[in-house]
Amino acid sequence: MNRPTLLSRLSTPLVAGLVGAIIFLVLFGLLADEMREGDTRKFDDAVRLFVHAHSSPELTSVMRFLSLIGSPLVVTVMALAACVVLWFVGHPRRAILIAITAAGGSLLMWALKIGFHRHRPEPFFDTRLPSSYSFPSGHAMLSFCLCLSAAALFSTSRKNIWARVAIWAFWVGLSVSIGYSRIYLGVHYPSDVVAGYLGALVWSLTVGTAYQRWRKVQPQPGQ
Repeated sequence: MNRPTLLSRLSTPLVAGLVGAIIFLVLFGLLADEMREGDTRKFDDAVRLFVHAHSSPELTSVMRFLSLIGSPLVVTVMALAACVVLWFVGHPRRAILIAITAAGGSLLMWALKIGFHRHRPEPFFDTRLPSSYSFPSGHAMLSFCLCLSAAALFSTSRKNIWARVAIWAFWVGLSVSIGYSRIYLGVHYPSDVVAGYLGALVWSLTVGTAYQRWRKVQPQPGQ
């Protein structure tokens, strides 16, 4: 008797979110295994050389700016500011969603960095090399986590499909640009950045799925 009731509570978006998280988790594991065995080195070197060959002083300035706004410190400050604003304008659940996404993403990022302890490549343009490990890219992972959350929250109230597409394109494009800046400046291997995106997708889909399930428990206006 309880089985149909339980199944009826599982909507397609929830199932899709969990399946997506599992798929990206598997892809992350495969990439990490390839990295540990050194099989990503040719790919990393080829991409680094290609990107570096298409550099310019003007582009370097843009990449430094993108790298700055995608730093864990700046992303954390922006996440805290978003939480405060959302809480005081009457969206406590959305504030909690951002807080969990940012805090959990940061903890996961550092745990993965320490676990894989991959050393960083030689940087370009006299860029200061961070003291943390390289895999996965913290800039890529944290910025993608927050950008995905922002895109989801800003697009929810939009009825126009093209407005939603534009919102998602902006936030995803911003995160991709931040990840590219880390490769451009030479402080990350390309596989670090890809791993950061995969890790962000795993965490964001997991949190997003839990959030959607939470909203169904007791829906409230504005949340």
